[in-house]
Amino acid sequence: MRRATLAEWTKLRTVPGAAGLLAGTVVLTVALGALAATVVRCEAAGCGADATRLALTGVQLGQALVALLAVTAVCGEYGSGMIRTSLAAVPRRGVLLAAKAAVVTGPALAAGAVAVLGSLLAGRLLLPGSGFTPEHGYPPLSLLDGPTLRAAAGSVLYFGLVALLGVGIAVAVRDPAAAGVVLGLLYLFPLAVGLVADEDVQRLLWTVSPTNAGLAVQATTDAAALPLTPWAGLGVLAAWTAAALALGALVLHRRDA
Repeated sequence: MRRATLAEWTKLRTVPGAAGLLAGTVVLTVALGALAATVVRCEAAGCGADATRLALTGVQLGQALVALLAVTAVCGEYGSGMIRTSLAAVPRRGVLLAAKAAVVTGPALAAGAVAVLGSLLAGRLLLPGSGFTPEHGYPPLSLLDGPTLRAAAGSVLYFGLVALLGVGIAVAVRDPAAAGVVLGLLYLFPLAVGLVADEDVQRLLWTVSPTNAGLAVQATTDAAALPLTPWAGLGVLAAWTAAALALGALVLHRRDA
């Protein structure tokens, strides 16, 4: 496993654009969070906004680059034919998949941690100027606050799970089109949920949406009103990820390179 992981790490470092995608994850996540913290205003006490979730708005944009990193790292090998060399060097396909998953997820978690911390720092600096002040019931954002710490840790894990989801789908599809599948799950699924008129059906679809349910972990003020608890919502995304990896493992074992 160690040799396979080192080999995958070497390949990831040579993937064109990988470093740019990681840097972009940080920059775009922080930038969108800072923009949201500047634009959304709290004019009076009890305005009802979730300041922590507002600062972490950029996670919804950064996840796209993490998904693209995963798909690029996997599908690049199939496009170049390098996958045959990888399978010859690591015949145990389960080990190969685990190594790929670990190597993609590690940098995604690191970039996610920097992005989340940067977003919270930007929120701490910018939100008071938008009316999110102690006088309006909003103390400065701090990781010493339990719900904020949970939202931050959960958002970092969210990035890691999105990376694993991308790996699983990319191994199953074995084509750059896998990016469309992953992005569809992350963005089109939530849009479809909002178009459903029946409230019961909409609530059900919300609970199985990887994005809606997964990002529930960011809620700090309205968590009780959500269909799922924050950690249970992240568990839904984890279930999607596990299913994608299981499908990828099945395809990897049954198909030739």
